[in-house]
Amino acid sequence: MRIAALLLAALALPACQRLSEIGRPPELAGIENPARDPTLRQVAMPMPEPQAAAITANSLWRPGSRTFLRDQRAAAPGDLVTVLVSISDTAELSNTTEREREGTDSFGIPRLLGLESSLTRILPGAIDPSALVQTNGAQTTSGTGSIRRNETVTLRVAATVVQVLANGNLVVGGRQQVRVNHELRDLAVSGIIRPQDIASDNTVRHDRLAEARISYGGRGTVSDVQQPRIGQQILDAILPF
Repeated sequence: MRIAALLLAALALPACQRLSEIGRPPELAGIENPARDPTLRQVAMPMPEPQAAAITANSLWRPGSRTFLRDQRAAAPGDLVTVLVSISDTAELSNTTEREREGTDSFGIPRLLGLESSLTRILPGAIDPSALVQTNGAQTTSGTGSIRRNETVTLRVAATVVQVLANGNLVVGGRQQVRVNHELRDLAVSGIIRPQDIASDNTVRHDRLAEARISYGGRGTVSDVQQPRIGQQILDAILPF
């Protein structure tokens, strides 16, 4: 009874949350420091040997600058950089498998120290000692699979530099939420970029992000209709057939 009560309570929690949002749009998340995200983990990667900075006397050029003016690109924790996400992937797989096997086995004892004559006394009826066991089997397997995917995502999102690695690479993370009526769209981007890959307008393409993590989803009235009910998800996970 206690297990059943706990199970019912676990199933009722999401329902109570949805009931509390009836007539109201989903709540937006507050603005928080990305560096304090509990899911954020400090990145440790192989680093090159440190090199001494070259010093040039009587030079107006500063290393890392593209002009004589101050470089406006992101370079330190807290700076912002715009990530340009443009994903257009197409994948198509088709597999066919066929397998067939046949086998025949026979086992007998025509002669065994004269003991084969005793089988007629042990086993009822007339038997042939040379053909005691005979088996045969046949197996045929045929399978066909096909996967076709076509994904297109195009958007821009501002990310915050949360860490500067020892080799100068930047760890960035950003999140954006957009609410339209009662549907909330949530976008999250994180990864590692090189300062050299940041364009002069302080933007960087998503294919320049190492260890990129891009998430685009949402919740609300439309998302609730598109996913199976909680009970159906539980049955899909535990039913073996």
